[in-house]
Amino acid sequence: MDDLGQLVRAVLKSSKYAQVCPDLIRNVGARELAARRSLKDAVKATKNKLHQVGAAYLDAGIDYSRWEGQLKVAAQSGDPAQLRRACAEMMQCHLSTRERLPILEAFYAETLQGLPPLRTVLDVACGLNPLALPWMGLPQGVRYYAYDMYVDMAEFLNRFFERVGMQAEAVACDVACAPPTRRADLALLLKTLPCLEQLDRSASARLLDGLQADYLLVSFPVRSLGGRDKRMTENYEAHFLELVAGKPWEVRRFVFSTELAFLVHKR
Repeated sequence: MDDLGQLVRAVLKSSKYAQVCPDLIRNVGARELAARRSLKDAVKATKNKLHQVGAAYLDAGIDYSRWEGQLKVAAQSGDPAQLRRACAEMMQCHLSTRERLPILEAFYAETLQGLPPLRTVLDVACGLNPLALPWMGLPQGVRYYAYDMYVDMAEFLNRFFERVGMQAEAVACDVACAPPTRRADLALLLKTLPCLEQLDRSASARLLDGLQADYLLVSFPVRSLGGRDKRMTENYEAHFLELVAGKPWEVRRFVFSTELAFLVHKR
């Protein structure tokens, strides 16, 4: 087995990273092998990168089987409020969606207001955001495609979609190296770009240009993982405006208490 194969195998043996998409481990590992002096150093650096882009945001020990039981009860109750309560409880387990919960109703109502009818939506590096579907106000019959780095999370989301009767699919993949190619009306990139740039500084530009979507909803955190401000709103806004400078795109800006968002019309 070559060094890259050994690296992937070593990372997958760790319980913390056992559910990470192997393609992502392989792509990160190849870069780290080229930059490190030993296989051991490359394995350590690969795990550190995977922590920065994924594990740091996700609570440990999520019991997806228990969640499925909760969803079954909520869905069978026929009570939309009970389903929302179950989804909100689950979204507490991912930092990105936990931060969005206080603004969830306003976030989608304001950012998606006035869009033409949506038939296809992509959720790129989705985390647990698909559980916010009861708040999104999407039309009946919309097709929803979610992409994330965790295999078990994608499997859980597929069962969630079945429970709520969505025409939807979740896939575990490396969106930094291979952006989704499916045509869509709207692509969600919610707090996605800062994470992908931990892996590859060129990933943001590649994703913004490469996504075949009429509209992009792009957002950024306004505080660090430790809760500090660090002028993140100003810095992320300046960075984003650099990424879209010179493009014939219409951009609308939204500022919420926990999130900075931009709706991009790629006309």
